[in-house]
Amino acid sequence: MLSLTCKTAIKAVIYLASRYESGARTGIKEIAEYIDASEHTVGKLLQTLVKRNIINSVKGPSGGFYIAGNQLKQPIIAIVRAIDGDQVFRECGLGLRQCSETRPCPMHNDYKAAREILEGFFRKNNIRDLCDHVNNGAAYLIS
Repeated sequence: MLSLTCKTAIKAVIYLASRYESGARTGIKEIAEYIDASEHTVGKLLQTLVKRNIINSVKGPSGGFYIAGNQLKQPIIAIVRAIDGDQVFRECGLGLRQCSETRPCPMHNDYKAAREILEGFFRKNNIRDLCDHVNNGAAYLIS
């Protein structure tokens, strides 16, 4: 359902959130290395997330990317919307243009239910929720 790009963005934001307490600003290279992603991709994603006010950046030698306390409260769906848009929660599981209640694909009903569960998860959980799982060792961002 989510694009690889969106998954990478979520991991990058969670990584920045895990560094919130230290107040550290983090560079693209460090983030990309930690989440095992391309620096180019991470750089573009971070720029998009800054424009959407999901994270912040400071330019210059002591600059980098960081997340503020109020941004930790944002739901994960804000990241999904910034990268993949809302369409990810409306599209057909088989990619058909005409899939609907009246003209369903073979997966329609089950896929619709799965989309709704996933959308609810992204609305209910905020950045801090997912970060807390990483910080307390219950979840991981790397393989």
